[in-house]
Amino acid sequence: MSARAGELGCWIMADEAIGAISKSQAFWHLDTYPTREAAMTAKGPRGTVIQSLGKIWLLTIDEADWQAPAGGEHVATVGPLPIGAAEQYSAQYMEAIFTPGMTAALHDHPGPEAFYTLTGETCLETSEGVSVGHAGGPAVIVAGGLPMQLVATGTETRRAVVLILHDSSKPAIHLIHDWTPKGLCKK
Repeated sequence: MSARAGELGCWIMADEAIGAISKSQAFWHLDTYPTREAAMTAKGPRGTVIQSLGKIWLLTIDEADWQAPAGGEHVATVGPLPIGAAEQYSAQYMEAIFTPGMTAALHDHPGPEAFYTLTGETCLETSEGVSVGHAGGPAVIVAGGLPMQLVATGTETRRAVVLILHDSSKPAIHLIHDWTPKGLCKK
């Protein structure tokens, strides 16, 4: 995950400190706005504005019943996201574009990761099993600390907005070499 270098891959769009979260779970709210200025006006203390996949997004971490101010379109609420007792959290947002069969390196995160898939299909194998996300379906959520491998499956290019909600004192991603996936996403 790095600066955009082509049409395919995974790119960090924003990585922002959002502060302490007092609950044991949080929710990711995805809203789109017609302009960056409108999204910035609606942005609260735990909100981040990005431009990704042809849209202006207001991405917010908050409680389940949080609602964005008027002027935008609510796309989804993802959660609950299982979190621990970190003193300070950061939200790293990414854009991911994978063609069918592309895989991500084996890795884990110090907090939950969630994928909101706009097109295509996401298959995520962890040490606890497999989850599949489709465009228009529920988001895939994986708890922090689990080794994982993501595979773009199906027949259409996968386009997704991704969240890693992590303890600000730790790196968002950790490459791993001591776990072997069973190949559940390729069966």
